[in-house]
Amino acid sequence: QVQLVESGGGLVQTGGSLTLSCAASGPTFANYAMGWFRQAPGKEREFVAAKSWSDGSTYYADSVKGRFTISRDNAKNTVYLQMNSLKPDDTAVYYCAAEKYGLGYVPDYWGQGTQVTVSS
Repeated sequence: QVQLVESGGGLVQTGGSLTLSCAASGPTFANYAMGWFRQAPGKEREFVAAKSWSDGSTYYADSVKGRFTISRDNAKNTVYLQMNSLKPDDTAVYYCAAEKYGLGYVPDYWGQGTQVTVSS
């Protein structure tokens, strides 16, 4: 069982930056691909970014490519999402996710989410 706890959300102005963190508990964090998803009000949850468990490949949604960066620290069992040049459309609840031996697109575990609000 993997437990995920996000932190770092908040209110930021357009063009600002935030860094989300996700602390994972449970065995063999390195065997899990880690990802970030988000859900805006009235919309379905969507993929944002992921980092594979094997070779560290990263994947991004087109809407965040060039602005967001996903990274992980296996020694700290933590994954990060650095978000720059934020836009009001980035406003959503952001969820951390873990997928064993995968690419991060089909999570086995979810965090409870952290709110990110970008004001115009």
